[in-house]
Amino acid sequence: MEFIFWFFIIAAVIIFIFAISMYNNLISRRNGVKYAYASIDALLKKRFDLIPNLVSAAKEYMNYEKNLLNQLTELRTSFKPGTMNPQELESLDTKSTALIKGIFAVAENYPDLKASQNVLQLQAALNEVEEQISAARRAYNAAVMQYNNAVNHFPSNIIANAFNFQPSDSFSIPEGERQNVDVKALFKN
Repeated sequence: MEFIFWFFIIAAVIIFIFAISMYNNLISRRNGVKYAYASIDALLKKRFDLIPNLVSAAKEYMNYEKNLLNQLTELRTSFKPGTMNPQELESLDTKSTALIKGIFAVAENYPDLKASQNVLQLQAALNEVEEQISAARRAYNAAVMQYNNAVNHFPSNIIANAFNFQPSDSFSIPEGERQNVDVKALFKN
């Protein structure tokens, strides 16, 4: 009789420790998603901090492309670091990526602009940030996949449901980003 009592006590302790381990794993993965999201947020801020410098350098050469530059400036002012949800951030990221591609495409039509040392440095810095944003998106999506797997796989899904862990959404590539930027359409607005 005493053996059965101790067996159930030990089994209960093992199950309790296992449950705590699964809960802590879910917390770690959820925090990983938040960290990856914060990285994207910080890189977008860096991108938007570079934009005014690029805009002022480009304005000297491109007076009639004001519409494109104004749209970029408006996007920059609508960026609120740390306060936007993933869908808002993804939408803003998509719009700004298209406009930045438009600036680079327009810059190709201006030999003096392409040769400007300031513009070249800013383009290089912006290209570097774009690569970092792309890497951060991949890291975010990997963190979301790991977290969602932990939320959905048995037996951690029991703990996830008990403590209301919800799956997260990945960043996705909108249809518009899969195609080349139509520079002429950017100037029609």
